[in-house]
Amino acid sequence: MTILAEASQPTRRAKWLAALGFRPKQHARVPEATRVYAVGDIHGCDAALGGLHARIEADAVSFSGRKVIVYLGDYVDRGPNSRGVIDRLIGCVPEGFSAHYVKGNHDQALLDFLADAQTYRAWRAFGAPETLLSYGVRPPLFDSSEKFEEARQALQGAMPLAHLEFLRSLRPSVVLGDYAFVHAGIRPGMSIEDQSEQDLLWIREDFLNCTAAHEKVIVHGHTPLARPLSLHNRIAVDTGAYATGVLSCVVLEGEGRRFIQADRG
Repeated sequence: MTILAEASQPTRRAKWLAALGFRPKQHARVPEATRVYAVGDIHGCDAALGGLHARIEADAVSFSGRKVIVYLGDYVDRGPNSRGVIDRLIGCVPEGFSAHYVKGNHDQALLDFLADAQTYRAWRAFGAPETLLSYGVRPPLFDSSEKFEEARQALQGAMPLAHLEFLRSLRPSVVLGDYAFVHAGIRPGMSIEDQSEQDLLWIREDFLNCTAAHEKVIVHGHTPLARPLSLHNRIAVDTGAYATGVLSCVVLEGEGRRFIQADRG
């Protein structure tokens, strides 16, 4: 089953901020004759991604302008089919769309493990076993440097070269019109181009608690919510697909914002 959610009603927090005068200087827009679909954290949920792609294709069928899809990172870990997700992102993007791929902290953790087996000690706590299993690699059972290296070599042998090239090609941020698309958020008070990759992949409280307008409206994932959130300075679209089964995206056209969701069916 799939769910289509129209633009969310203003939240109590958004109304409170507006009453205090926290408003953008101008309405944010994407480029003219362009529709952008920004997809939240997928986390190995290939079935939900397939369903969301179908909803996006149906939604865009009558649109004659430029169609863009932006994936906000965290393609791997936690869900059951990280390998399938990357296969789909490489070969099955909705027809007629140009695609941009943002890097998430989980994607970087996978790259770190491929470079250094000892990083498994940190990675295993937030999704490594599920990713290894999706590639047919048995996760290490014990805290053993030797076993970590065996798993790294097994993953290196099982992972298609196209998957590795895809992971290495991921971008820390994408800018389209008045919007910047990142995984976690930005360091308030700094330009997009001066942001550190650490913040773009990991930041939470300093960004989430900021009520000031940014250089761009930030579209992000990383922090799961029960439903997508649209504020004057940011849009959050991570709805915890690996736990809830619901994968979300925001649709941006002109000054408009609305949401589409799909579940794993």
